[in-house]
Amino acid sequence: MISGKKYITFSFDDGTTQDIRLVELLNKYNIKATFNINSQLLGMSGEVIREGKSIPHDKVPADSVRSIYQGHEIAAHTLTHPLLTALEDKEIVRQVEQDRLYLSELAGYEVLGMAYPCGGINYDKRVANLVKTQTGIRYSRTIECNEAFAPQTDLYTFHPTVHHNSWNAMEKLSEQFFNTQSDNPQIFYIWGHSFEFDVQNTWNRFENFLKQIANKPDVVYATNRDVLLNNINDESRTISH
Repeated sequence: MISGKKYITFSFDDGTTQDIRLVELLNKYNIKATFNINSQLLGMSGEVIREGKSIPHDKVPADSVRSIYQGHEIAAHTLTHPLLTALEDKEIVRQVEQDRLYLSELAGYEVLGMAYPCGGINYDKRVANLVKTQTGIRYSRTIECNEAFAPQTDLYTFHPTVHHNSWNAMEKLSEQFFNTQSDNPQIFYIWGHSFEFDVQNTWNRFENFLKQIANKPDVVYATNRDVLLNNINDESRTISH
């Protein structure tokens, strides 16, 4: 990463069909995101209850994964979305690595990223170490928002800045991010689920947020993989871990 450079990256979990609308919005404003998918659940229908409402939680079909997420990053989220801390070592490795390998086939490139599934305490040192040492995953995101922009050295317990449903915090942090002057790289990392925009129909509010943060000349808009692992350009250097 370039010293003093600013990066904005998004991450969305579960691979639901609302991702299709979300990708269209992101593309409209030239913003990149990473989509964390449970490969064994692809094509399945479902619903979740949020604020007393039944919200569709249908998964995108396997044969459409590559086309839906073209231009963005496909990343792992385990095969079936279990709580990894409750599993034995062998099953943790299987859930993660088999998901990664199958998604790699669907994506047409090697999947290297991941987000830990489930809410609450969804990882621990044992889980993170197994992912690091016994799978091909190179980074994994937690759900512990730190409201910060500084690079992190442990890419297997990478904390996002803010959840997109924390509207006031997200909008305040965006102002802080653009006003921050630092010799170190700054990363504004926003995460969530696309189906959550259906709960209070906040799609327009999110589009307005994208409009406000988009196309800044001093900001790189990239996937998690490009921000955390890959060289952005010939002068870049990778964060070590």
